[in-house]
Amino acid sequence: MTYYVYILASRMNGTLYIGVTNDLSRRVEEHRGGAGGDFTRKHGIGNLVFAEAFDDVSEAIAMGKRLKKWRRSWKVQLIEKSNPEWHDLMAPYPRCHPGRAARDPGPTRLQSV
Repeated sequence: MTYYVYILASRMNGTLYIGVTNDLSRRVEEHRGGAGGDFTRKHGIGNLVFAEAFDDVSEAIAMGKRLKKWRRSWKVQLIEKSNPEWHDLMAPYPRCHPGRAARDPGPTRLQSV
């Protein structure tokens, strides 16, 4: 199974959220739909700006914990190294509509360190 560490942003240089999941497209849609938690809902965070894949869940969790301890400037550098324009990496996929099942095309390319 593949696990992902991801960073969501409200906008370029906006509020950041770091998470770990085994289903990236589903988790991003949960955040976008308001089911991702209070923090992402409160700050309007939903743009996937960074993701890194791991084969081992413990490695993914450890990386997520490390990133959460980083200074903001380091997180911004990490994002801009692979995604300088802060494009939403899930933008090619249609967003879910309330009451409809999410389509899971899976990301075709993920940015990694």
